[in-house]
Amino acid sequence: MALPWTLHGDGKTVGAQEVVGPGERLSWPLTIGIGSQHVVAMFGATFLVPLLTDFPPSTTLLFSGIGTLLFLLITGNKLPSYLGSSFAFIAPITAATASAGMGSALFGIMAVGVLLALVGLIVQLTGIGWIDRLMPPIVSGAIVALIGFNLAPVAKANFEKAPLTALITLVAVILCTVLFRGILGRLSIFIGVLVGYIAAVFFGEVDFSPVAEAAWVGLPPFTAPANPFENPAAVFGVLPAFLPVVLVLIAENVGHIKGVAQMTDAKVNRLTGRALLADGLATMLAGFGGGSGTTTYGENIGVMAATRIYSTAAYWVAGIVAILLGLSPKVGAIIFTIPVGVLGGVTTALYGLIGVIGVKIWLDNKVDFSKPVNQFTAATALIIGIADFTLNAGTLSFNGIALGTVAAIVIYHLMTWLGRVRGTA
Repeated sequence: MALPWTLHGDGKTVGAQEVVGPGERLSWPLTIGIGSQHVVAMFGATFLVPLLTDFPPSTTLLFSGIGTLLFLLITGNKLPSYLGSSFAFIAPITAATASAGMGSALFGIMAVGVLLALVGLIVQLTGIGWIDRLMPPIVSGAIVALIGFNLAPVAKANFEKAPLTALITLVAVILCTVLFRGILGRLSIFIGVLVGYIAAVFFGEVDFSPVAEAAWVGLPPFTAPANPFENPAAVFGVLPAFLPVVLVLIAENVGHIKGVAQMTDAKVNRLTGRALLADGLATMLAGFGGGSGTTTYGENIGVMAATRIYSTAAYWVAGIVAILLGLSPKVGAIIFTIPVGVLGGVTTALYGLIGVIGVKIWLDNKVDFSKPVNQFTAATALIIGIADFTLNAGTLSFNGIALGTVAAIVIYHLMTWLGRVRGTA
């Protein structure tokens, strides 16, 4: 069977103004190099999610690679994307694991995957217009922002446990961002973790014994989701915290596709339904086996923008490399030696950046904050998310992310409707 890519030029050179499209590839040595670069770009963020949630890193990496290959298959090799761990899952996973165990968190991840896949099927049949109407920029920006800011207490708690190591890590992240350009600048989080890790080793905060005991090659640990019928109150009780994540994944996927379409071909927008379906299935698969939920990665868009190489062949390489890394328990053991001080430093920046991405959505779309509807939508949702309002309804508990998400959607549409009725909108 012929490979689905045509060779770009001679496969070895790319002109300054030339673009390597999704259906093209360079020579395989160069393609492997570009694919490996995509692994480096996604790795810093992808491994942080299991590290922060106590999920097995090797399992998450394995399902990240499998999910990427599944995504490429479902989108017909036309949409260059890498599926890495979504930070939107951190808060609900942390809460669910603390209250009902890892199995309940995995059930929540699977539920999000099922819902996202269903949304993908609906979009495939009806188009994306209804998503834009449900979540205009003021709403989607508020949801993304409150998820990042909701995690601030977690960063604070980790920072205070080893403040010097955390400070070194944070300063390293900031300096790397300022001093480096290109791919090194985009890897500032990853480099900051390395610098903080070295400092932690010097301070005697790292225990290497688990690394020595881990095998170089082997299957990662797999964990099944909790059976909802054995303890329905506890398992179904985590869903209010998880289901709002679907809105974030939709926003991330749609934004990613629009970005790729702008860089390559507007026809890519037609793949939105398939992309949502693929990410949903990948998230379901990860939740079923013990990995974290996935999303399309902006880090890899940055690599494409810098290289002007959009070949999906490079993403096949990246997915395969991630799978191979996931099959090395020693890699997972090394990741798990990263101490709490390093996490405190990097998450102080990282969680804030998630919040700022929401603000950037407002700026990019020129949201008019002189309008009361936009003011109240953002203000109320952010306060509910940052303060982590909680509402208990029987056995169900709704946290700040869930309540803030609902508030953003309801307030915007209610005020818009009332404005039309009164003739002031």
